[in-house]
Amino acid sequence: MFQASNDYSVVDPDTGEEILHGHEPNVGFFTKMLRFTWFKRMPPFDMHITTPDGDPVLYITRGISLFLSNVDVLDENDEHIGGFNQKLFSVVNAFNVSGDEDKTLCSLHGKWAEWEFQLEKNGVTYATITRTWTGIDKQRFTSADDYILDISDEVPKDHPLRMLIVGAVFCIDMVLNV
Repeated sequence: MFQASNDYSVVDPDTGEEILHGHEPNVGFFTKMLRFTWFKRMPPFDMHITTPDGDPVLYITRGISLFLSNVDVLDENDEHIGGFNQKLFSVVNAFNVSGDEDKTLCSLHGKWAEWEFQLEKNGVTYATITRTWTGIDKQRFTSADDYILDISDEVPKDHPLRMLIVGAVFCIDMVLNV
């Protein structure tokens, strides 16, 4: 009835077919308890993103966060491909998105009240993430929301930024708890 660990389905909007699955395999007792308090943004997490068949695609991980979140994104081989570093004193919820050598690739920002986030650099928008509210029945005891991800054609299909953009959707939900 109450949600303590996160579980996600990524579906193709045209077919409704699940294309990715995200879950937290090992959520500790204290982490579960903290998620029902004002400190729900602080506990560590380890999110596994897989194909529907269970083949690994991404790992998204964060240690304990006291003030700012630093999230690491690893590929299916456990190799660091980048991460998200929360910006200090940001008026909007903002993160630097960095590649494997900690070079900033773009920024993730958005106003949580508007429920729309952009990944952009120098005026070029690489992706837009929009949160849609699922209604009071689903929201009562869970944080069941839908996110719509629109990746620009500017991002090549095989570029690591594309996987970081996918990871950004999970980061928004787990770090910002919007």
